[in-house]
Amino acid sequence: MEYRFSGKSGLQLPLVSLGLWHNFGSEDPADVARAMLLHAWDKGVTHFDIANNYGPAPGTAEITFGKVLREDLASHRDEMIISSKAGYWMWDGPYGNGGSRKYLISSCDQSLKRTGLEYFDIFYSHRYDPDTPIEETMQALVDIVRAGKALYVGISNYPADKQKEAYDYLRAAHVPCVISQYKANIICPETLEENLPVARANGSGFICFSPLAQGLLTDRYLNGIPAGSRASKNVFLRPEQVTDEAVARAQRLGAIAAERGQTLAQMAVSWLLAQDVTSVIVGASSVKQLDDNLQAINNITFTDEEMKLIRGEVKGERGEVRG
Repeated sequence: MEYRFSGKSGLQLPLVSLGLWHNFGSEDPADVARAMLLHAWDKGVTHFDIANNYGPAPGTAEITFGKVLREDLASHRDEMIISSKAGYWMWDGPYGNGGSRKYLISSCDQSLKRTGLEYFDIFYSHRYDPDTPIEETMQALVDIVRAGKALYVGISNYPADKQKEAYDYLRAAHVPCVISQYKANIICPETLEENLPVARANGSGFICFSPLAQGLLTDRYLNGIPAGSRASKNVFLRPEQVTDEAVARAQRLGAIAAERGQTLAQMAVSWLLAQDVTSVIVGASSVKQLDDNLQAINNITFTDEEMKLIRGEVKGERGEVRG
């Protein structure tokens, strides 16, 4: 595994990080989750990306991770980067959602208890909250670090103007934002165009999630919507998004990937890494799927012709499905 420095900090992240958004909660087989976590570690994945409401059920991904860490990986804690976040809904009432100081600090405390950790390596504001002054949200992150509950802070899903405001506040408080997390993939490159330059200009690293566009950048939907898939369950990918055009595009991109000796999913991850981002977060439902995605790091160089062909396949399609 290769590692990249996160912005202008001394923090290094692996090219591929493991996200625990789904498939690591109480509704999933614990032995499969454990096997994926241990396999990721064996392959050099040192960064594990969680959030307070990951599961399902909300909070249980942190419990699962904490159990595996305690029983299998405790001696490696100082070699790991473990992140969590707060910003989206976690519990009912006015203090279980958003960007308030009350929510962020309470949520961080709860997440530490669920994981059994003394501190997070990175704690994020998971989203910009227009109903809370950005100064309040950023000061909460600063105080979380000063209380020893996190080593670094990050932001996720902030619009470019608020992204810059967040950087400015944190820099002035001497707790700079070391990482910024955004959705990005071949068919959803807007954040690479809008938010990546802002991060670079301000010394923040940049990490991408949803590299496979919820499965559209795989071969899973090339022959219809399979049973058990996200589209079949109408979870994060609606059946009407799996259009004939989306399938045809995946087939054409898949042909480019095959010429490179990759699957479409592998090329999708490699393409993001070729944009010089810090890391790409992948999810997985099995060790095999995780291992297939990790193979992407073996070929992250693209020729000008390959980049031109890929751009040609997605040009003019921004009104279609986004990942």
